[in-house]
Amino acid sequence: MDPTDDKQVIEITIRDMNRCWTETWDEARFREYIHPGAVAIVPTTPGCLEGRDAYVAGWRGFAQAATIHAWNEQDLRIRLHATGTSAVVTYLFTISFTMAGHPVTMKGRDMFFLVKEAGRWLVVADQFSPEPFPS
Repeated sequence: MDPTDDKQVIEITIRDMNRCWTETWDEARFREYIHPGAVAIVPTTPGCLEGRDAYVAGWRGFAQAATIHAWNEQDLRIRLHATGTSAVVTYLFTISFTMAGHPVTMKGRDMFFLVKEAGRWLVVADQFSPEPFPS
């Protein structure tokens, strides 16, 4: 497969996965994008979320506690590695939501590591962080 084709499939994969939790909580579909051995590092949880069940539970908790009003990804970049069997994806995001009656708008950065298994791209690692405040 041409690397450009893989990059297009990866972009579609990431955008579709994000729609599963930003537009409506579709746990069954969301779970399909996550590798069984996935890990995630998020600013609200000490350590890391380990395994697909913990990863999915983390996003479920947020999706059920928040009403998401807007989600936007910008500057999406995809880098293929290991002869096209793995990839690093980065982007900046802006999300607006209401949680516990309080409106929140947050800007941040997301970095995913994906592997290609059985012809599908799966998220193996995710680290998201809020955009740092300017000094």
